[in-house]
Amino acid sequence: MTKSKLLTAVAGIAMLAGSANAAGHGELNVAYFLEWPMPFQAAKVSGAYDEALGMKVNWVAFDTGTAMSAAMASGDIDISVSQGVPPFVVATSAGQDLQIVDVAVSYADNDNCVVRSDLEIDAGSAGELAGKKVAVPLGTAAHYGFLKQMEHFGVDISSMEIVDMAPAEGAAALAQGSLDMACGWGGALKRMKESGNILLTGAEKVDLGILVFDVTTAPASFVAENGDIVAKFLAVTADANAAWNASQPDFMLNMIAKDAGMSVEDAAGSLATFEFPSVEAQLSPTWLGGGAQGFMKGVAQVFVDAGSIPSANESYEGNVETGPLMAAGDM
Repeated sequence: MTKSKLLTAVAGIAMLAGSANAAGHGELNVAYFLEWPMPFQAAKVSGAYDEALGMKVNWVAFDTGTAMSAAMASGDIDISVSQGVPPFVVATSAGQDLQIVDVAVSYADNDNCVVRSDLEIDAGSAGELAGKKVAVPLGTAAHYGFLKQMEHFGVDISSMEIVDMAPAEGAAALAQGSLDMACGWGGALKRMKESGNILLTGAEKVDLGILVFDVTTAPASFVAENGDIVAKFLAVTADANAAWNASQPDFMLNMIAKDAGMSVEDAAGSLATFEFPSVEAQLSPTWLGGGAQGFMKGVAQVFVDAGSIPSANESYEGNVETGPLMAAGDM
């Protein structure tokens, strides 16, 4: 099965063959999000997944990652695409036996902290944040990112006035001048940037191990019993990502936007803040080769400290299974 054939399939000309029915599954149930545009949706529309797996793939839209966890627990969903790491950590910390099988999307540039413009504080003068007032949505990945950034810059957070605010509220307060810094994501982060500046870019945060990403997940039992199915599913996803990363073709953008329920312009705007790591990158120490596991431990501890969950797992190593992704890379 060549990469060129997979890329052609993404364009709507299915060239893939082979059945993944060895485990006796006649259909595959996959969860995803609307209004969250990703390259896999071009392959979804083209029928590439059905063709590669030799079975019908049923795509079910969800509103939250917590709902995805519940659906996997009940057996209604076999694989969840782009589940957020925080809800995954919450579920696995509570004992649900789920595993990450790939990194679906990295969006470190879509989650950050912004310093009010008139303070004129940047990465070179971040020490001046000591004693300042900052809005942070506690118990979130943004909270974890804030803690890691302050650790990197050597700012003692005990000297800061930390206020628990949702990103939208933080953006409004920053614009009003009642805060020195605010942390958040998405549209709120975009509004925050109108009032200030970031200290670290997304790439710089990733280099420091401050990851903001979603993952493809599945029940551990499903992965163990259907490794071939998972590998072939991930191979189609990986090559859709490769096709997008190569040239971001208009035909893919149009397919993605329509499937995501978005305008082409809005889909393009979201995609501009997303990165889709190659299989090789995903298997590196930065991601599933250790970085993601450590990141999950850090996120879990943030939730424990915030009182969101009673305890963290001793380790999240068992919640990552790279076997199918490694096999996908050889397809």
